[in-house]
Amino acid sequence: MATTNGGNVEVVAALPAITRQDNPPPKQPALEPLTLAGIAARRAKAGKLIAGTAAYSDSDMFKSPQAYNQLKARRWDHLLSPEVMAREACALKKAALNLKKPGLLSLGGGLPSSDNFPIESLSMQVPYPPFLGKTSTEALRRDTTMGKHDIRDKDGVYDISIALNYGQAIGSAQMLRWVTEHTELVFCPPYADWRCALSIGSTGALDSALRMFCDRNRRDSVLTEEYSFATALETMTPLGIKVFGVHIDEQGLLPNSLDEILRNWDESARGARKPTVLYTVPSGQNPTGTTMGVQRRKDVYDVCSKHDVFIFEDEPYYYLQMPPYDKANSAAHPGAVDVYSNQSTEDFLKNLIPTLLSIDVDGRVLRMDSFSKVVVPGSRMGWVTGSEQVIERYIRLQECCTQGPAGFSQALMYKLLDETWGHEGYLRWLIHMRSEYTQRRDALLDACEKHLPKDVMSWTPPATGMFLWLRVDHTRHPHAGQKTILELEEEIFDSCIERGVLACRGSWFCAERDAELTGLFFRTTFASSSPTDMDVAIQRLGEAVRGSFGI
Repeated sequence: MATTNGGNVEVVAALPAITRQDNPPPKQPALEPLTLAGIAARRAKAGKLIAGTAAYSDSDMFKSPQAYNQLKARRWDHLLSPEVMAREACALKKAALNLKKPGLLSLGGGLPSSDNFPIESLSMQVPYPPFLGKTSTEALRRDTTMGKHDIRDKDGVYDISIALNYGQAIGSAQMLRWVTEHTELVFCPPYADWRCALSIGSTGALDSALRMFCDRNRRDSVLTEEYSFATALETMTPLGIKVFGVHIDEQGLLPNSLDEILRNWDESARGARKPTVLYTVPSGQNPTGTTMGVQRRKDVYDVCSKHDVFIFEDEPYYYLQMPPYDKANSAAHPGAVDVYSNQSTEDFLKNLIPTLLSIDVDGRVLRMDSFSKVVVPGSRMGWVTGSEQVIERYIRLQECCTQGPAGFSQALMYKLLDETWGHEGYLRWLIHMRSEYTQRRDALLDACEKHLPKDVMSWTPPATGMFLWLRVDHTRHPHAGQKTILELEEEIFDSCIERGVLACRGSWFCAERDAELTGLFFRTTFASSSPTDMDVAIQRLGEAVRGSFGI
């Protein structure tokens, strides 16, 4: 690559885009699934990752031979939107492929010289395994720094000169390698041509996915849980996409309800085409906190296969899978022993609920992962996984849209996840986060057991995530039949605010905004409040409900 400095051309050795690791044939003999040791061995065999500024990369460069021991995914030309099918590869991004030619002098890409970057280094202090929460000592923290020219001066893999320059829309090779390895380690998609791409978080990924598979001119529609993530609904509506809710129970989406809606679809009555997309949060669903069991996930997938529905699997809470709530042995009790905190990473992985991606033989799932709920929300960074065709179209969209996550986020996340923690350290962090959220969940549930009127309120202890969905039996209200559910909800909500507590109204999450409410709900969260504050808040909520019901 070449840059200019004071009118002179400064020649910098052209770096190959990336050295492909093991480049296996399309079909391999049966091999064992990828392991932590396997990742370390592959990296040692491949040697140093060489990826310069705006280097081209894709997941095939980092997958193990095991990943190719499957058939390829189906193609989705018939479901993709005209907009995304019409997008061509960015000519300027494609030009970066030529940088792998040794000795090439580039006068092509408008990449600013890193000499003019006013940032010489980035430093942060991070915890290091074992993670002990608020009782961590200084010995369990580590300083890590990225300099402007660590590749040149310290034989590094990633530095500021690359991270903070323009890059490929798929994300940096350094972070793409990490998410590809993690995806294979945890999910092991059962088809050969899966790939990953970095995202700017799940909401940004959802917006792009909707544009890829939905078109208002085709009168496209989306199915989701009858109570769904409010921001997702607010993303769909302005795009002219109609949303229809599927009934749920304590395990989330009901396959029979999903099948019935699709089987009996009446385009004229519904005002939209038969849905070709399902948006779902299978684990710790927002707002209801429900988690699909293994068989439920298989049944939902089978219904989607039957009706040729593509699935957006949004899983920001997936790793926050907690043991069952036991009132007598609540994790929030003083002196409670967390028997899961020292669980091995192998057992942790083995006990995770299989994802929709991990049973997806067709390539009909676009999975959205995020660091927001388990690392830091402000990173605005995650990744998507799907078939080669779907990810290629996703990248075409990003090239003219977000251009991928910010370089600052990629640099800091690389230093934390890859260079400091590694895959095993990240899994240990997730085990730690599970313990933290279990204590918080149990504290909120303890408060509910103590303060809420059980004759008119009920709830199902969540097994994943950070939300508790409270049901209020509106049929027992003294003004039932005289006031609508919406009016009763507003009355209780206003009373909560007056008492000094905020609980989200269930109506805010209704998938079908114009439909008449059939139940009265409030969403609470145990994400950040202290046990003491949660106890006071639930007490105030209970008082508001009692006051409304005249109890």
